[in-house]
Amino acid sequence: MGTGWELTQALREKIYLYASYPQTSVSIRQMVQFGPNPSPGSIFLASQFIVEELPIRLALKVKDLENAPLGLSKQPSTIKVKNWYAQSFEELTSLPKPKIDEKLKKLLYSNNGNGARSVSDIEDKHEVNETQNLAQQQSNDVAVNNVFSDDGIVVRHHPHTQQTGARSTRSRSEAPTYGKTYFTPCPMNIVWPKEVYDYNKLVHDALSKIKKRHDATVATMAQGVSEWKTEHKIVSVNSAIQTFLDRFYMSRIGIRMLIGQHIALNMSQQSPTKQRINTFLNGSSGNSNQGAKNGRNNYVGVICTDCNVKEIAEDAAETAKYICEEHYGLFEAPEIQLIAPQESISFMYVPGHLIHILFEVLKNSLRATIEFHTPRLKEQLLKENPGMKESDVDLNDLKFPPTKVIISEGFEDIAIKISDEGGGIARSEIPLIWTYLYTTVDKTPVLDSDGNNQTSFRAPMAGFGYGLPISRLYAQYFGGDLKLISMEGYGTDVYIHLNRLSSSSEPLP
Repeated sequence: MGTGWELTQALREKIYLYASYPQTSVSIRQMVQFGPNPSPGSIFLASQFIVEELPIRLALKVKDLENAPLGLSKQPSTIKVKNWYAQSFEELTSLPKPKIDEKLKKLLYSNNGNGARSVSDIEDKHEVNETQNLAQQQSNDVAVNNVFSDDGIVVRHHPHTQQTGARSTRSRSEAPTYGKTYFTPCPMNIVWPKEVYDYNKLVHDALSKIKKRHDATVATMAQGVSEWKTEHKIVSVNSAIQTFLDRFYMSRIGIRMLIGQHIALNMSQQSPTKQRINTFLNGSSGNSNQGAKNGRNNYVGVICTDCNVKEIAEDAAETAKYICEEHYGLFEAPEIQLIAPQESISFMYVPGHLIHILFEVLKNSLRATIEFHTPRLKEQLLKENPGMKESDVDLNDLKFPPTKVIISEGFEDIAIKISDEGGGIARSEIPLIWTYLYTTVDKTPVLDSDGNNQTSFRAPMAGFGYGLPISRLYAQYFGGDLKLISMEGYGTDVYIHLNRLSSSSEPLP
């Protein structure tokens, strides 16, 4: 992975040029307008947009990592992550541009009853200003611009010259994505030329390679923070590092969302054969969902338009219990009770994000429950059985209290409460659980020399201290939140609020 690759001065200059361009936000509405059977023409135009937008975001990541505060930029793991972003930038900007002849241009841009618009049509001043303002509106968002936050206490960054100076200084019209949008409607009932499929495949393959390269980014950056902590002998929270990592991980979620969505759309685009069948079966409209895979009609890329919260919670619970059983050598993990008064609660969301949030919280609850109750239950068992030795007590003989997952649907959002009896958290430690420097595990998992950390794919029970902070960012990315209330000596309640996505836009730092 990147053997023999280096960040040259010429490439660095190009990266800094792109980092000066403003980003273009992509709304959730745009992402789902493709439908379950995307037109290859729409994917083609979206591929062009992605190849121009992603380098801007990747360049910002490289620049941010080079300017990471307090010596974090000098850590070996931080440099490794920076080089991954630089290499991905180079690969995307090196992709050959597609050749669009007059015939293809007519297919892509002619208004033929499907509402297709050309790039020049899209360069409407109102729309351009709208996308620009989306980013500006988010500048005060706690998730992307905070010095320090915990439940009930939020200290926001006040804009100053250093902060604004680090961001884009060029006018919007100079950006490669100026006036362009991610989704452009194109005809569904035609067989597209080979060039369209070839370019879509080229971009799909490039994005798949980039996505795989960055799979270990979260764990590798966590190791970078650990290296920084060891070098500086720091134990207490540092707000500068906290703010930097909040911004870093939030923008990473955005990049991964765009890449994952585009790869999924590419894989579900209509093949020529499928288009011919649809045209034959459905007439000229060709907009039926019959061509979609069975059971995937409610998916547009990675977004599920009818996401069943209870089913996702069941999946997360099973995964968390499995990891718990493996870690503690249990035949069966403590019970997780699912309570959903409205039974069937569905809304538009990204199942991958939701299962990540629920899994992290449930994993923490199971661990707290086992570690808090084990000595107490052992002591109780020995009292009840005077002839028994402590060494005879098996963890599987103990009966742990259940963790409860309560799901409720409101008018504005979906709320999930996870309640455990894991002993709670001391009030003085609650601010620390939201930082990337805090873990209650004695030994942090170690990455191998190539940065291929297996624990980033098969999650450890605990150790890096980034599970809760990143889960909160996932919730905040789509306008939701994650809050925690604890009773020391008894247990903890975690509240997950999930925004209904129709009004959500990307929070761009």
